Amino acid sequence: MVRSFWKKNNTSIHGTSSLEEVLQQASKSDDFIHYSLSEHKNGVVLSYYQSLVDEEKINRYVLPPLQISNNQIIHLEELIQLIPIEDIQIYSDPVEVELKLTQGYISVQLNNDHGKAALINVQNPKRGLRTNNDTENEFSVVGPKVGFLEDITTNMNLLRRKIVTSNLIFEEITVGSVSKTKVMIAYIEGITNIEHVNTARQRLQDVDFDVIFDSSVLDQLISDNSNSPFPLFLSSERIDRVVYALISGQVAILSDGSPYIITGPSTIFDFFISPEDYYLPWIVGSFFRLVRFFGVFFSIFASPIYVAVVTFHYVIVPVDLLGPLIESRMDVPFPPIIEVLFLEITIELLREAGARLPTKVGQTLGIVGGIVIGQAAVAAALTSNILLIIVALSALASFTTPIFKMSNTIRLLRFPFIVFAAIWGGLGIVFALTILLTHLLRLKSLGTPYMAPLFPFRIKQFADSFIRSSLSITNKRPGYLRPQLRTRYRVKQGKDDYDNE
Repeated sequence: MVRSFWKKNNTSIHGTSSLEEVLQQASKSDDFIHYSLSEHKNGVVLSYYQSLVDEEKINRYVLPPLQISNNQIIHLEELIQLIPIEDIQIYSDPVEVELKLTQGYISVQLNNDHGKAALINVQNPKRGLRTNNDTENEFSVVGPKVGFLEDITTNMNLLRRKIVTSNLIFEEITVGSVSKTKVMIAYIEGITNIEHVNTARQRLQDVDFDVIFDSSVLDQLISDNSNSPFPLFLSSERIDRVVYALISGQVAILSDGSPYIITGPSTIFDFFISPEDYYLPWIVGSFFRLVRFFGVFFSIFASPIYVAVVTFHYVIVPVDLLGPLIESRMDVPFPPIIEVLFLEITIELLREAGARLPTKVGQTLGIVGGIVIGQAAVAAALTSNILLIIVALSALASFTTPIFKMSNTIRLLRFPFIVFAAIWGGLGIVFALTILLTHLLRLKSLGTPYMAPLFPFRIKQFADSFIRSSLSITNKRPGYLRPQLRTRYRVKQGKDDYDNE
């Protein structure tokens, strides 16, 4: 059998008047299959989304009866008697056909009758809902727990279940001279800016690499600035996070063999947003988001400020705190920078050891090792107890970042700030902060400013940045993504309908 696809174009499916236009729109996605069993006028034409159907059902229950009776079917109603599947319905309405196709049905048409189609339910309800694909690294108390898998077809199935429209397009690209890895670009036609799609497609096509082990490799290969410690694409294993990115107008990139999907263009605010923010009342969600931002600043600046104060700026320490501070450092033989670096490196060693060991052993090592080493270091006068508390709180604050890659960046940033604080004190911290902000302002993700909406400054787009505003305010897609359709939903429609009753 030969797969024959329609020629792709940019025609929108909104307001389609025929089944031909529906199938033509669906054929823009590379997971849509369309072929004819025979060129005879009574031959049948099959159409379906490969990522949504159970191909075993098609091969066992649909194809054998069609192949036996091929060229002899005069009316589609005959399929109800031929195919041993209960859910078979005949439609001529293009909207209904589109809906059924995106729900996992296979369309059967006759070559001599393209005005209606028989829709057969061959969906695979178990795909992607196994017990071993729960989210592990992006856990949340409230919200769905199902995550992506290493199978790219399953991941496409999970996305299509949440975004039930043929405007969800998957474009396949093969990357890797040795691995020949199957990579999919996902976007919603009519919403996503086509420039972002073209940029992502071009960068993937230009990749010259041997083996693509994970989507994180693609993240580095197509990044706007590969020399930056900041992740420029958001990588997530959560379905709801990727779905939110797609409906906002971003592009998603799926890689076969990777349970993580990268989305872009991303801004620095995306890495501090948790899906849980949207499952709680907006006031509560905003509070926790502000706590995360505070945790980031505390994690980066707490230890450098301690070094700067103890080394250069004793005068700013309150009198009541000066006595305990001097007493805690009285027997410590090292300068503050050595003291801080010793504890910071110790914390990093405990983190790495805990991450590489089995879960239960790693948790025990982190707790016991932290307590024992911390108490022994203070008893041996290698560090002060005040610094031990500051470093412990800094490490704890860095865990509040929802995305692991950004959490690693924050852990790294502390060390240059500590060095600058030890050399020039408070002036060194300001100098390091200036370098950091200059670097952030120059970064871009798929050509979009990384600091948007701070730079360029767009005050109206702050509704979902530092805080999560009410749903009545966040009905617009971010302007810096330049989406083709700016409005996500109408706020007052439901209230107006209720008031008119």
